[in-house]
Amino acid sequence: MASVGGNPAQHGGTGKESAPIGFTAAVQALAAARVRPEVRLSPTPAPRRLAPFAWAVTAEVEVDGEELADGRFVLLHDPAGQEAWQGEFRVVTMARAELEPEIAGDPMLGEVGWSWLMDALQAHGAGYAEPGGTVTHAASQYFGALADRTDSTELELRASWTPADGRFERHLSAWADLLAVCAGLPPAVPAPLPPADAPSLGGVVPMPARRRPRSH
Repeated sequence: MASVGGNPAQHGGTGKESAPIGFTAAVQALAAARVRPEVRLSPTPAPRRLAPFAWAVTAEVEVDGEELADGRFVLLHDPAGQEAWQGEFRVVTMARAELEPEIAGDPMLGEVGWSWLMDALQAHGAGYAEPGGTVTHAASQYFGALADRTDSTELELRASWTPADGRFERHLSAWADLLAVCAGLPPAVPAPLPPADAPSLGGVVPMPARRRPRSH
């Protein structure tokens, strides 16, 4: 598995002091993950009500001083396990980016966005189970005093899955690549050929992202 250069993940989250060994090891693996240089990771408070232990980072994709995408990556841990997770760990993520306005009406946009995540996990060899999520896209037009603004289309992908391999750093690196692809950057790691019986993704390709700062 090829590694990508960039910034190592930083520590963030809750429950670290009294965390079980498994969670501590997972956080150490995440802290050692490498991401591509366009992706900047920052520690952030983790949600406290979803699981007994949690760790989180936010990320921004920046090229030539412009922010093209942002998102959040959270690792949850419940030593007792949760039935919906089918395991003791769960990754919960969000990624969003502005796209070219003409893409808004593309009927395949949702499938394309979801395929980016599946491709990234496969490319990094990140084993997973019970994946689920939503892909939302909304077009904005501006009128009146705001008419000088350029029409925009925002893509938001929220996804969660259960890590099935214990290689937590691979999951963070894969998600960072997903965020970069959402921003319109080419994948950093070529996806391996899928098994012969794997379902086809329809030959979808990344959509171009709008290369200007996101509106906040």
